[in-house]
Amino acid sequence: MCGSQRSRKLLKAKRRKQMKRSTTDRIKGNVHEVKGKAKEKAGQITNDPNLVAEGQNEALAGKVQKKVGQIEKVFEK
Repeated sequence: MCGSQRSRKLLKAKRRKQMKRSTTDRIKGNVHEVKGKAKEKAGQITNDPNLVAEGQNEALAGKVQKKVGQIEKVFEK
């Protein structure tokens, strides 16, 4: 790998790490919320109350994390 390719790769990695914490919290919150809703539906289909409860908990945790990200964004400015 030549020097210019290595430097481009390092710059690309550095740019990825610069995502603001509020953005990552909102993204992770959305992921947890979707996963929780999927688990909840799977629990309803399979008639598994434990899976439904687990899905509800994960969806709620996702909503909280997303809200934390929104609050952090307000305080970043």
